[in-house]
Amino acid sequence: MSVAKKDYKRITTKSLIEMKSNGEKISMLTAYDYTMAKIVDTAGVDVILVGDSASNVMAGHETTLPITLDQMIYHASSVVRAVERGLVVVDLPFGSYQSDPKEALRSSIRIMKESGGHAVKLEGGKEIKESIKKILNAGIPVMGHLGLTPQSIYKFGTYSVRAKEEEEAEKLIEDAQMLEKVGCFAVVLEKIPAALAKKVADSISIPVIGIGAGGGVDGQVLVIHDMLGMNNEFSPRFLRRYLNLYEEMTKAIGQYAADVKSSDFPNANEQY
Repeated sequence: MSVAKKDYKRITTKSLIEMKSNGEKISMLTAYDYTMAKIVDTAGVDVILVGDSASNVMAGHETTLPITLDQMIYHASSVVRAVERGLVVVDLPFGSYQSDPKEALRSSIRIMKESGGHAVKLEGGKEIKESIKKILNAGIPVMGHLGLTPQSIYKFGTYSVRAKEEEEAEKLIEDAQMLEKVGCFAVVLEKIPAALAKKVADSISIPVIGIGAGGGVDGQVLVIHDMLGMNNEFSPRFLRRYLNLYEEMTKAIGQYAADVKSSDFPNANEQY
């Protein structure tokens, strides 16, 4: 059954909690630059994530680990300048919060002051509880991230589905409840069994955003380069490609190159 949507002129952390309580699903996509963020925001996406996935799709790194805090601030400030409606959430990159709550706070303050972002996102549960509390005590909204946490890829050793075993599943539920208790406004669940994700979403009052976590959660997030088909090498089960921009762009760019070579471009109407 469809749910009537409230017309939010500006999405806030409170808006997302209202959406969950009203049964309205939350849409979330990544963006890393002004032009793409403008399109995503105009299209009506609720949450725009400046993800550390920029390390992969923008810089070509194998993992999210190499991207720096300065680089995240650069991407986030570009996105913020484009957005009028959506809530902009910025990933804290690897190494900027894990070792010391004070460092986590300093990193978060830099993101908020220098980029204008609206919230930060951290990967992990009870092991980063003190860092989360420190950030929240400074008045900075925090989104959690559990399940497959890409910054810990070398610990996991694989990008396969997480929390299939009972012990890890129980820890994930406990961590999600802890994130709600300390004051996080939402949590991302990545690549976990759908039944477990639904159980988590039903057990807490804050929104649960899924990526590869089934349809029983409160919203969905994808990397925009993946859902637009700009990246044709990444095909997990959870990805739905809404376009094949890799093919369309390759065709268009190839035609441009051919037109230049043949002197077809520019023609008489395309010059002064």
